[in-house]
Amino acid sequence: MPKTAAPKLKTHYVCTNCGSVHARWAGKCPECGEWNTLVEEVIEERTAVGRRSAVGGLAPQKLADIRADALQRLPLPIGEFSRVLGGGIVPGSLVLIGGDPGIGKSTLLLQSAVLTARHLGPTLYVSGEESAQQIKMRAERLGVGDSELYLLTETNLDVVLHAIENMKPKLCIVDSIQTMYVDNLQSSPGTVTQVRESAQRLQAIAKASNVAVFIVGHVTKEGNIAGPKVLEHIVDTVLQLEGDRFHSFRVLRSMKNRFGATSEVGVFEMAGDGMREVLNPSEAFLAERMVHAPGSTVAVTMEGTRPLLVEVQALTNATQNPMPRRTANGFDYNRLFLLIAVLGKRVGIRLHDQDVFVNVVGGLTIDEPAADLAAAVAIASAHKGMPVPADIVVVGEVGLSGEVRSVGQLGQRLNEAAKLGFRRCILPKTARKIEHPPDGLQLMPVRSLGEALDAAMTG
Repeated sequence: MPKTAAPKLKTHYVCTNCGSVHARWAGKCPECGEWNTLVEEVIEERTAVGRRSAVGGLAPQKLADIRADALQRLPLPIGEFSRVLGGGIVPGSLVLIGGDPGIGKSTLLLQSAVLTARHLGPTLYVSGEESAQQIKMRAERLGVGDSELYLLTETNLDVVLHAIENMKPKLCIVDSIQTMYVDNLQSSPGTVTQVRESAQRLQAIAKASNVAVFIVGHVTKEGNIAGPKVLEHIVDTVLQLEGDRFHSFRVLRSMKNRFGATSEVGVFEMAGDGMREVLNPSEAFLAERMVHAPGSTVAVTMEGTRPLLVEVQALTNATQNPMPRRTANGFDYNRLFLLIAVLGKRVGIRLHDQDVFVNVVGGLTIDEPAADLAAAVAIASAHKGMPVPADIVVVGEVGLSGEVRSVGQLGQRLNEAAKLGFRRCILPKTARKIEHPPDGLQLMPVRSLGEALDAAMTG
């Protein structure tokens, strides 16, 4: 009797950056233009049953008939974490948390799992990277433990989904999504197919059972979350844990949130007993500031809805190198070049023969242009060797013509500066009039970068 030939496997190529599918391999993705991002995948045949959503067939509902209060947020006992999530855990949500190795993702999530189990009910912690004994040792080191916290060391996603269906926990944490695999897929764990399929199945069970699911994602060497870009589109919330491993401060930043404000941040301090909330980040970032030092200014930035005061340091040094160094730590590299050009062209501070270094103290990264003026003042102060008075804060965006442009949420910034004891603030003159300026804070409005330097150096 002749043997039946085995079915021939079909393959295609998926871009790990944008998730587009292509029939042939190419060095450059035709969709997003990234190089060396196409990986080979085996095409899996799915039945109609496999395609059916776990939520089931739902009839269309009239918007007016849907109760907005059907799902109440679960209060997370960690206030900074709750702030980033938008006020608490949303039942049925899928949250992705990324960050560099060793930054503290597992520590923060284990603390959250214990407190959730203690105050809200059963919590499931799934680990595909550590054994139950290792997690127990870490919990003892952190000084936490609770009978309502259940551990599952498993990488088979079907087993994990079965445990969620049986337990119906308040919160499920999966550490990490790259270690999970689905039986009917032939690719290895961590591949594009496995990561995408695992995330979709976790999303389906989260919506069907109203269980909040937190998944940990690895990051690439560029700092982006590993796996297909579609992973970030599947989840409801994307959080990034940032920080310099040589500093104790960690910043949990919201990159995407369907249930709250984006760009919200929570600040933590890594200690021997785990992550501690920093209730007054501005005071912590300025605790070791050396006053009356040339090249040091205080900028008032906004991280989501929270104003933060951070120290911006600058240093200039004469060099014989025909291409002077430009180094930015925690500050946008391209904006540093812009400020150096404006200082030279509009103010007459020539830095073509100077190495320029700019550093944001505490490991924080500033993205908004409102810190431009503080960085420019710090560079000029370092170059001239003239310190900026310790009671002055600086806020404003610098344009190419040397003008100082207004920034948003100025009232909140001024209130935070006054609360920390600052007496003067250099700010844009074009800003809207502050109806109730803080008591004890003198406003020093300026139109140009030259005026700002004069006010800062002679203040």
